[in-house]
Amino acid sequence: MNFNSVMQALSGGAIDMLEGFDREAALDAGMSQATANNWKLVHEAYYGPTTSPSKQRQAREKARAEGVSLDKLVHIEKKLKPIKNNRTRNKLRLTLLSVRGTYKALLALARKLLPGADKPPEKKMTISPSRHGRRRVVFWADERDVADLEHALLQKVDPDLPLASQLLEHFLALIRSGGGVPHAVPRPQLLIPLPEWVRIIRGEGDDVVLGLTDGTTITGADFLTTHTANPDNELEAVVFHPTEGAVNQYRLERFANAKQRDMARATQPICTSPDCRRGADQCEIHHIKAWKNGGETNVNNLAPLCRYHNRVNDDDAHLVRRGHVEMRGGAPVWVSPRGFARANKLHPFGGMRSLFNHDPAKVPARAS
Repeated sequence: MNFNSVMQALSGGAIDMLEGFDREAALDAGMSQATANNWKLVHEAYYGPTTSPSKQRQAREKARAEGVSLDKLVHIEKKLKPIKNNRTRNKLRLTLLSVRGTYKALLALARKLLPGADKPPEKKMTISPSRHGRRRVVFWADERDVADLEHALLQKVDPDLPLASQLLEHFLALIRSGGGVPHAVPRPQLLIPLPEWVRIIRGEGDDVVLGLTDGTTITGADFLTTHTANPDNELEAVVFHPTEGAVNQYRLERFANAKQRDMARATQPICTSPDCRRGADQCEIHHIKAWKNGGETNVNNLAPLCRYHNRVNDDDAHLVRRGHVEMRGGAPVWVSPRGFARANKLHPFGGMRSLFNHDPAKVPARAS
């Protein structure tokens, strides 16, 4: 397939390309969850069950005749989603499908036509995954609060230096002052082969990267100078078996004790669900075989899952909707409804991967 074929598929042939779309198959093929969800939204509008098949057919024909691009189709359906009245939604869809020209032209008409298009953004904060040791923070808040924050940050700004970097520096100083946000004290567990640890102790650990259970990283040299130099910061270690994972297992009670939680986090330092950035320190400890189904509180039955992914996990084998977690070769891995295993590789510093280069997604499932 050449570029012209791709452009045809994403523009004039977009509506036909989505016929027979399968979200789970798209995810298994490596498509991002956001893209798969957007395509599913369009597929349901033009091919899904409907009380107005004639209107749906008319919309398909309109999209095909106008050569509406895939990006335009996605934007139209995202804007129409809040509208509950089917008749209004169908009418607006046909109007928006008639827009010719650029994507920008569609945005302009959508803002003009759709009720609620100019509603204020929801007040919230989002934090991105790490990238080269940094994260992006975005938040929407009341303009008065943000104006107050901006005023505080602009104090003592040097006009001869770049403004953006100074604002960040002042913001970090602000949240640290007066008993504000404390510096996190990493509690890294020893998850590296002994020769690497010897290199760190010798002061040769600049190229050794340790993964922490808050989803961040630190070099061996920084860990040595910053944390082991303080006698109050104790090094913790978890012993790993090459195939069975963390050892020293327990059968105790419904909730994992502190030691079991530590071992589960050492095995999987971030949420087990693929592409989730939540560090294990902010996760819940999930029973791979549900407690209600007889699952025990043993290390080989525990995995960190963030609050959201713990609640959408398929706990019952006969109810397959979102996917579930399995333990394979001593490490947890997410398995799609179609049976494809995917490891979360955003923070690849779990004990089994660090010690033995183990990828649970490549370990076959055990026979039931």
